[in-house]
Amino acid sequence: MTGINEVADLAGVSTATVSRALSGNGHVSVATRDRVARAAEELGYVVSSNASSLATGRTKNVGVVIPFLNKWFFSSVVQGAESALLSHGYDLTLYNLGGGGDERRSVFEHFLLRKRVDAVIAISLELTTSEVTRLLDLGKPIVGVGGPLPGVRTLSIDDIEVARLATEHLLALGHRDIAHIGGNSDFERDFHLPMNRRVGYEAALEATGISVDPNLFQAADFSIQGGYEAAKQLLGNPRRRPTAVFASSDEMAIGAILAARDLGLRVPQDVSVVGIDDHELSEFFGLSTVAQFPALQGRQAVEILMDQLHPSRESAGSLNTPLPYELLVRSSTARPDVSRR
Repeated sequence: MTGINEVADLAGVSTATVSRALSGNGHVSVATRDRVARAAEELGYVVSSNASSLATGRTKNVGVVIPFLNKWFFSSVVQGAESALLSHGYDLTLYNLGGGGDERRSVFEHFLLRKRVDAVIAISLELTTSEVTRLLDLGKPIVGVGGPLPGVRTLSIDDIEVARLATEHLLALGHRDIAHIGGNSDFERDFHLPMNRRVGYEAALEATGISVDPNLFQAADFSIQGGYEAAKQLLGNPRRRPTAVFASSDEMAIGAILAARDLGLRVPQDVSVVGIDDHELSEFFGLSTVAQFPALQGRQAVEILMDQLHPSRESAGSLNTPLPYELLVRSSTARPDVSRR
């Protein structure tokens, strides 16, 4: 079996240089790194992950913790993170906390603390002070995605302003009876996303002098089916039917479009619909939405981690980095038909 000594001889460098070049730890010139890589490939040399871990104290593995695995947004963030980690030579271990409190305690009190990972990315999870302290005490870099975490580098999106932007789009078109499909109590946890999006919706209405009508709110579970059922309730009464619906996610907005069609309503002529996310199906349904670029969020989180794992490339920056978002206007929104009111 080919060893590191043979690679060093062929490349004309020391074994220490081979180790640095192939592990990515420490400074090695680009030319030397390429020469070592060619020598290793020619000899069929593969770095032992166990040996590398013993030598460097690192596993080249990052733990990614998410609240739900079966939601498009979270899986898209993970995909973006995974592609970036692979480009840096790191593996990814996924921890899904969909099972509730027991699973969360197990992950943070056992798996992550056993040094099975070099760092942690927490996606849309509001870590407790105890969880953050335990990880930081072990020297594990943490990056949070979705909201601010005290003392931790984070990427956060302003959910109030995102919701406000979506609602203002409908207001600018002339809508005044705007319904909202938001989260139910099961989703009012980490970073309070459903509540913040409802706050943004209500703030946009009140800024225009429109009183908030509690009858124009329906809670759902951020699924297409949930959005469908909520929209059926909102759109089913012709005497108090809103001219527009703002849903807190594209999946619920797509459900609203399907419900409107089943009720014999045309989108956008009879009811406009806007969502948040820019889901992979949004363009197919012609859905106007506020894109928040989940794959980019995952890639950005990895780059911040790399700055912490490799201090030589560390860049200055604040603890919290705002995430971009953008209104995408498609065919699901239009001016209300005043003649039908």
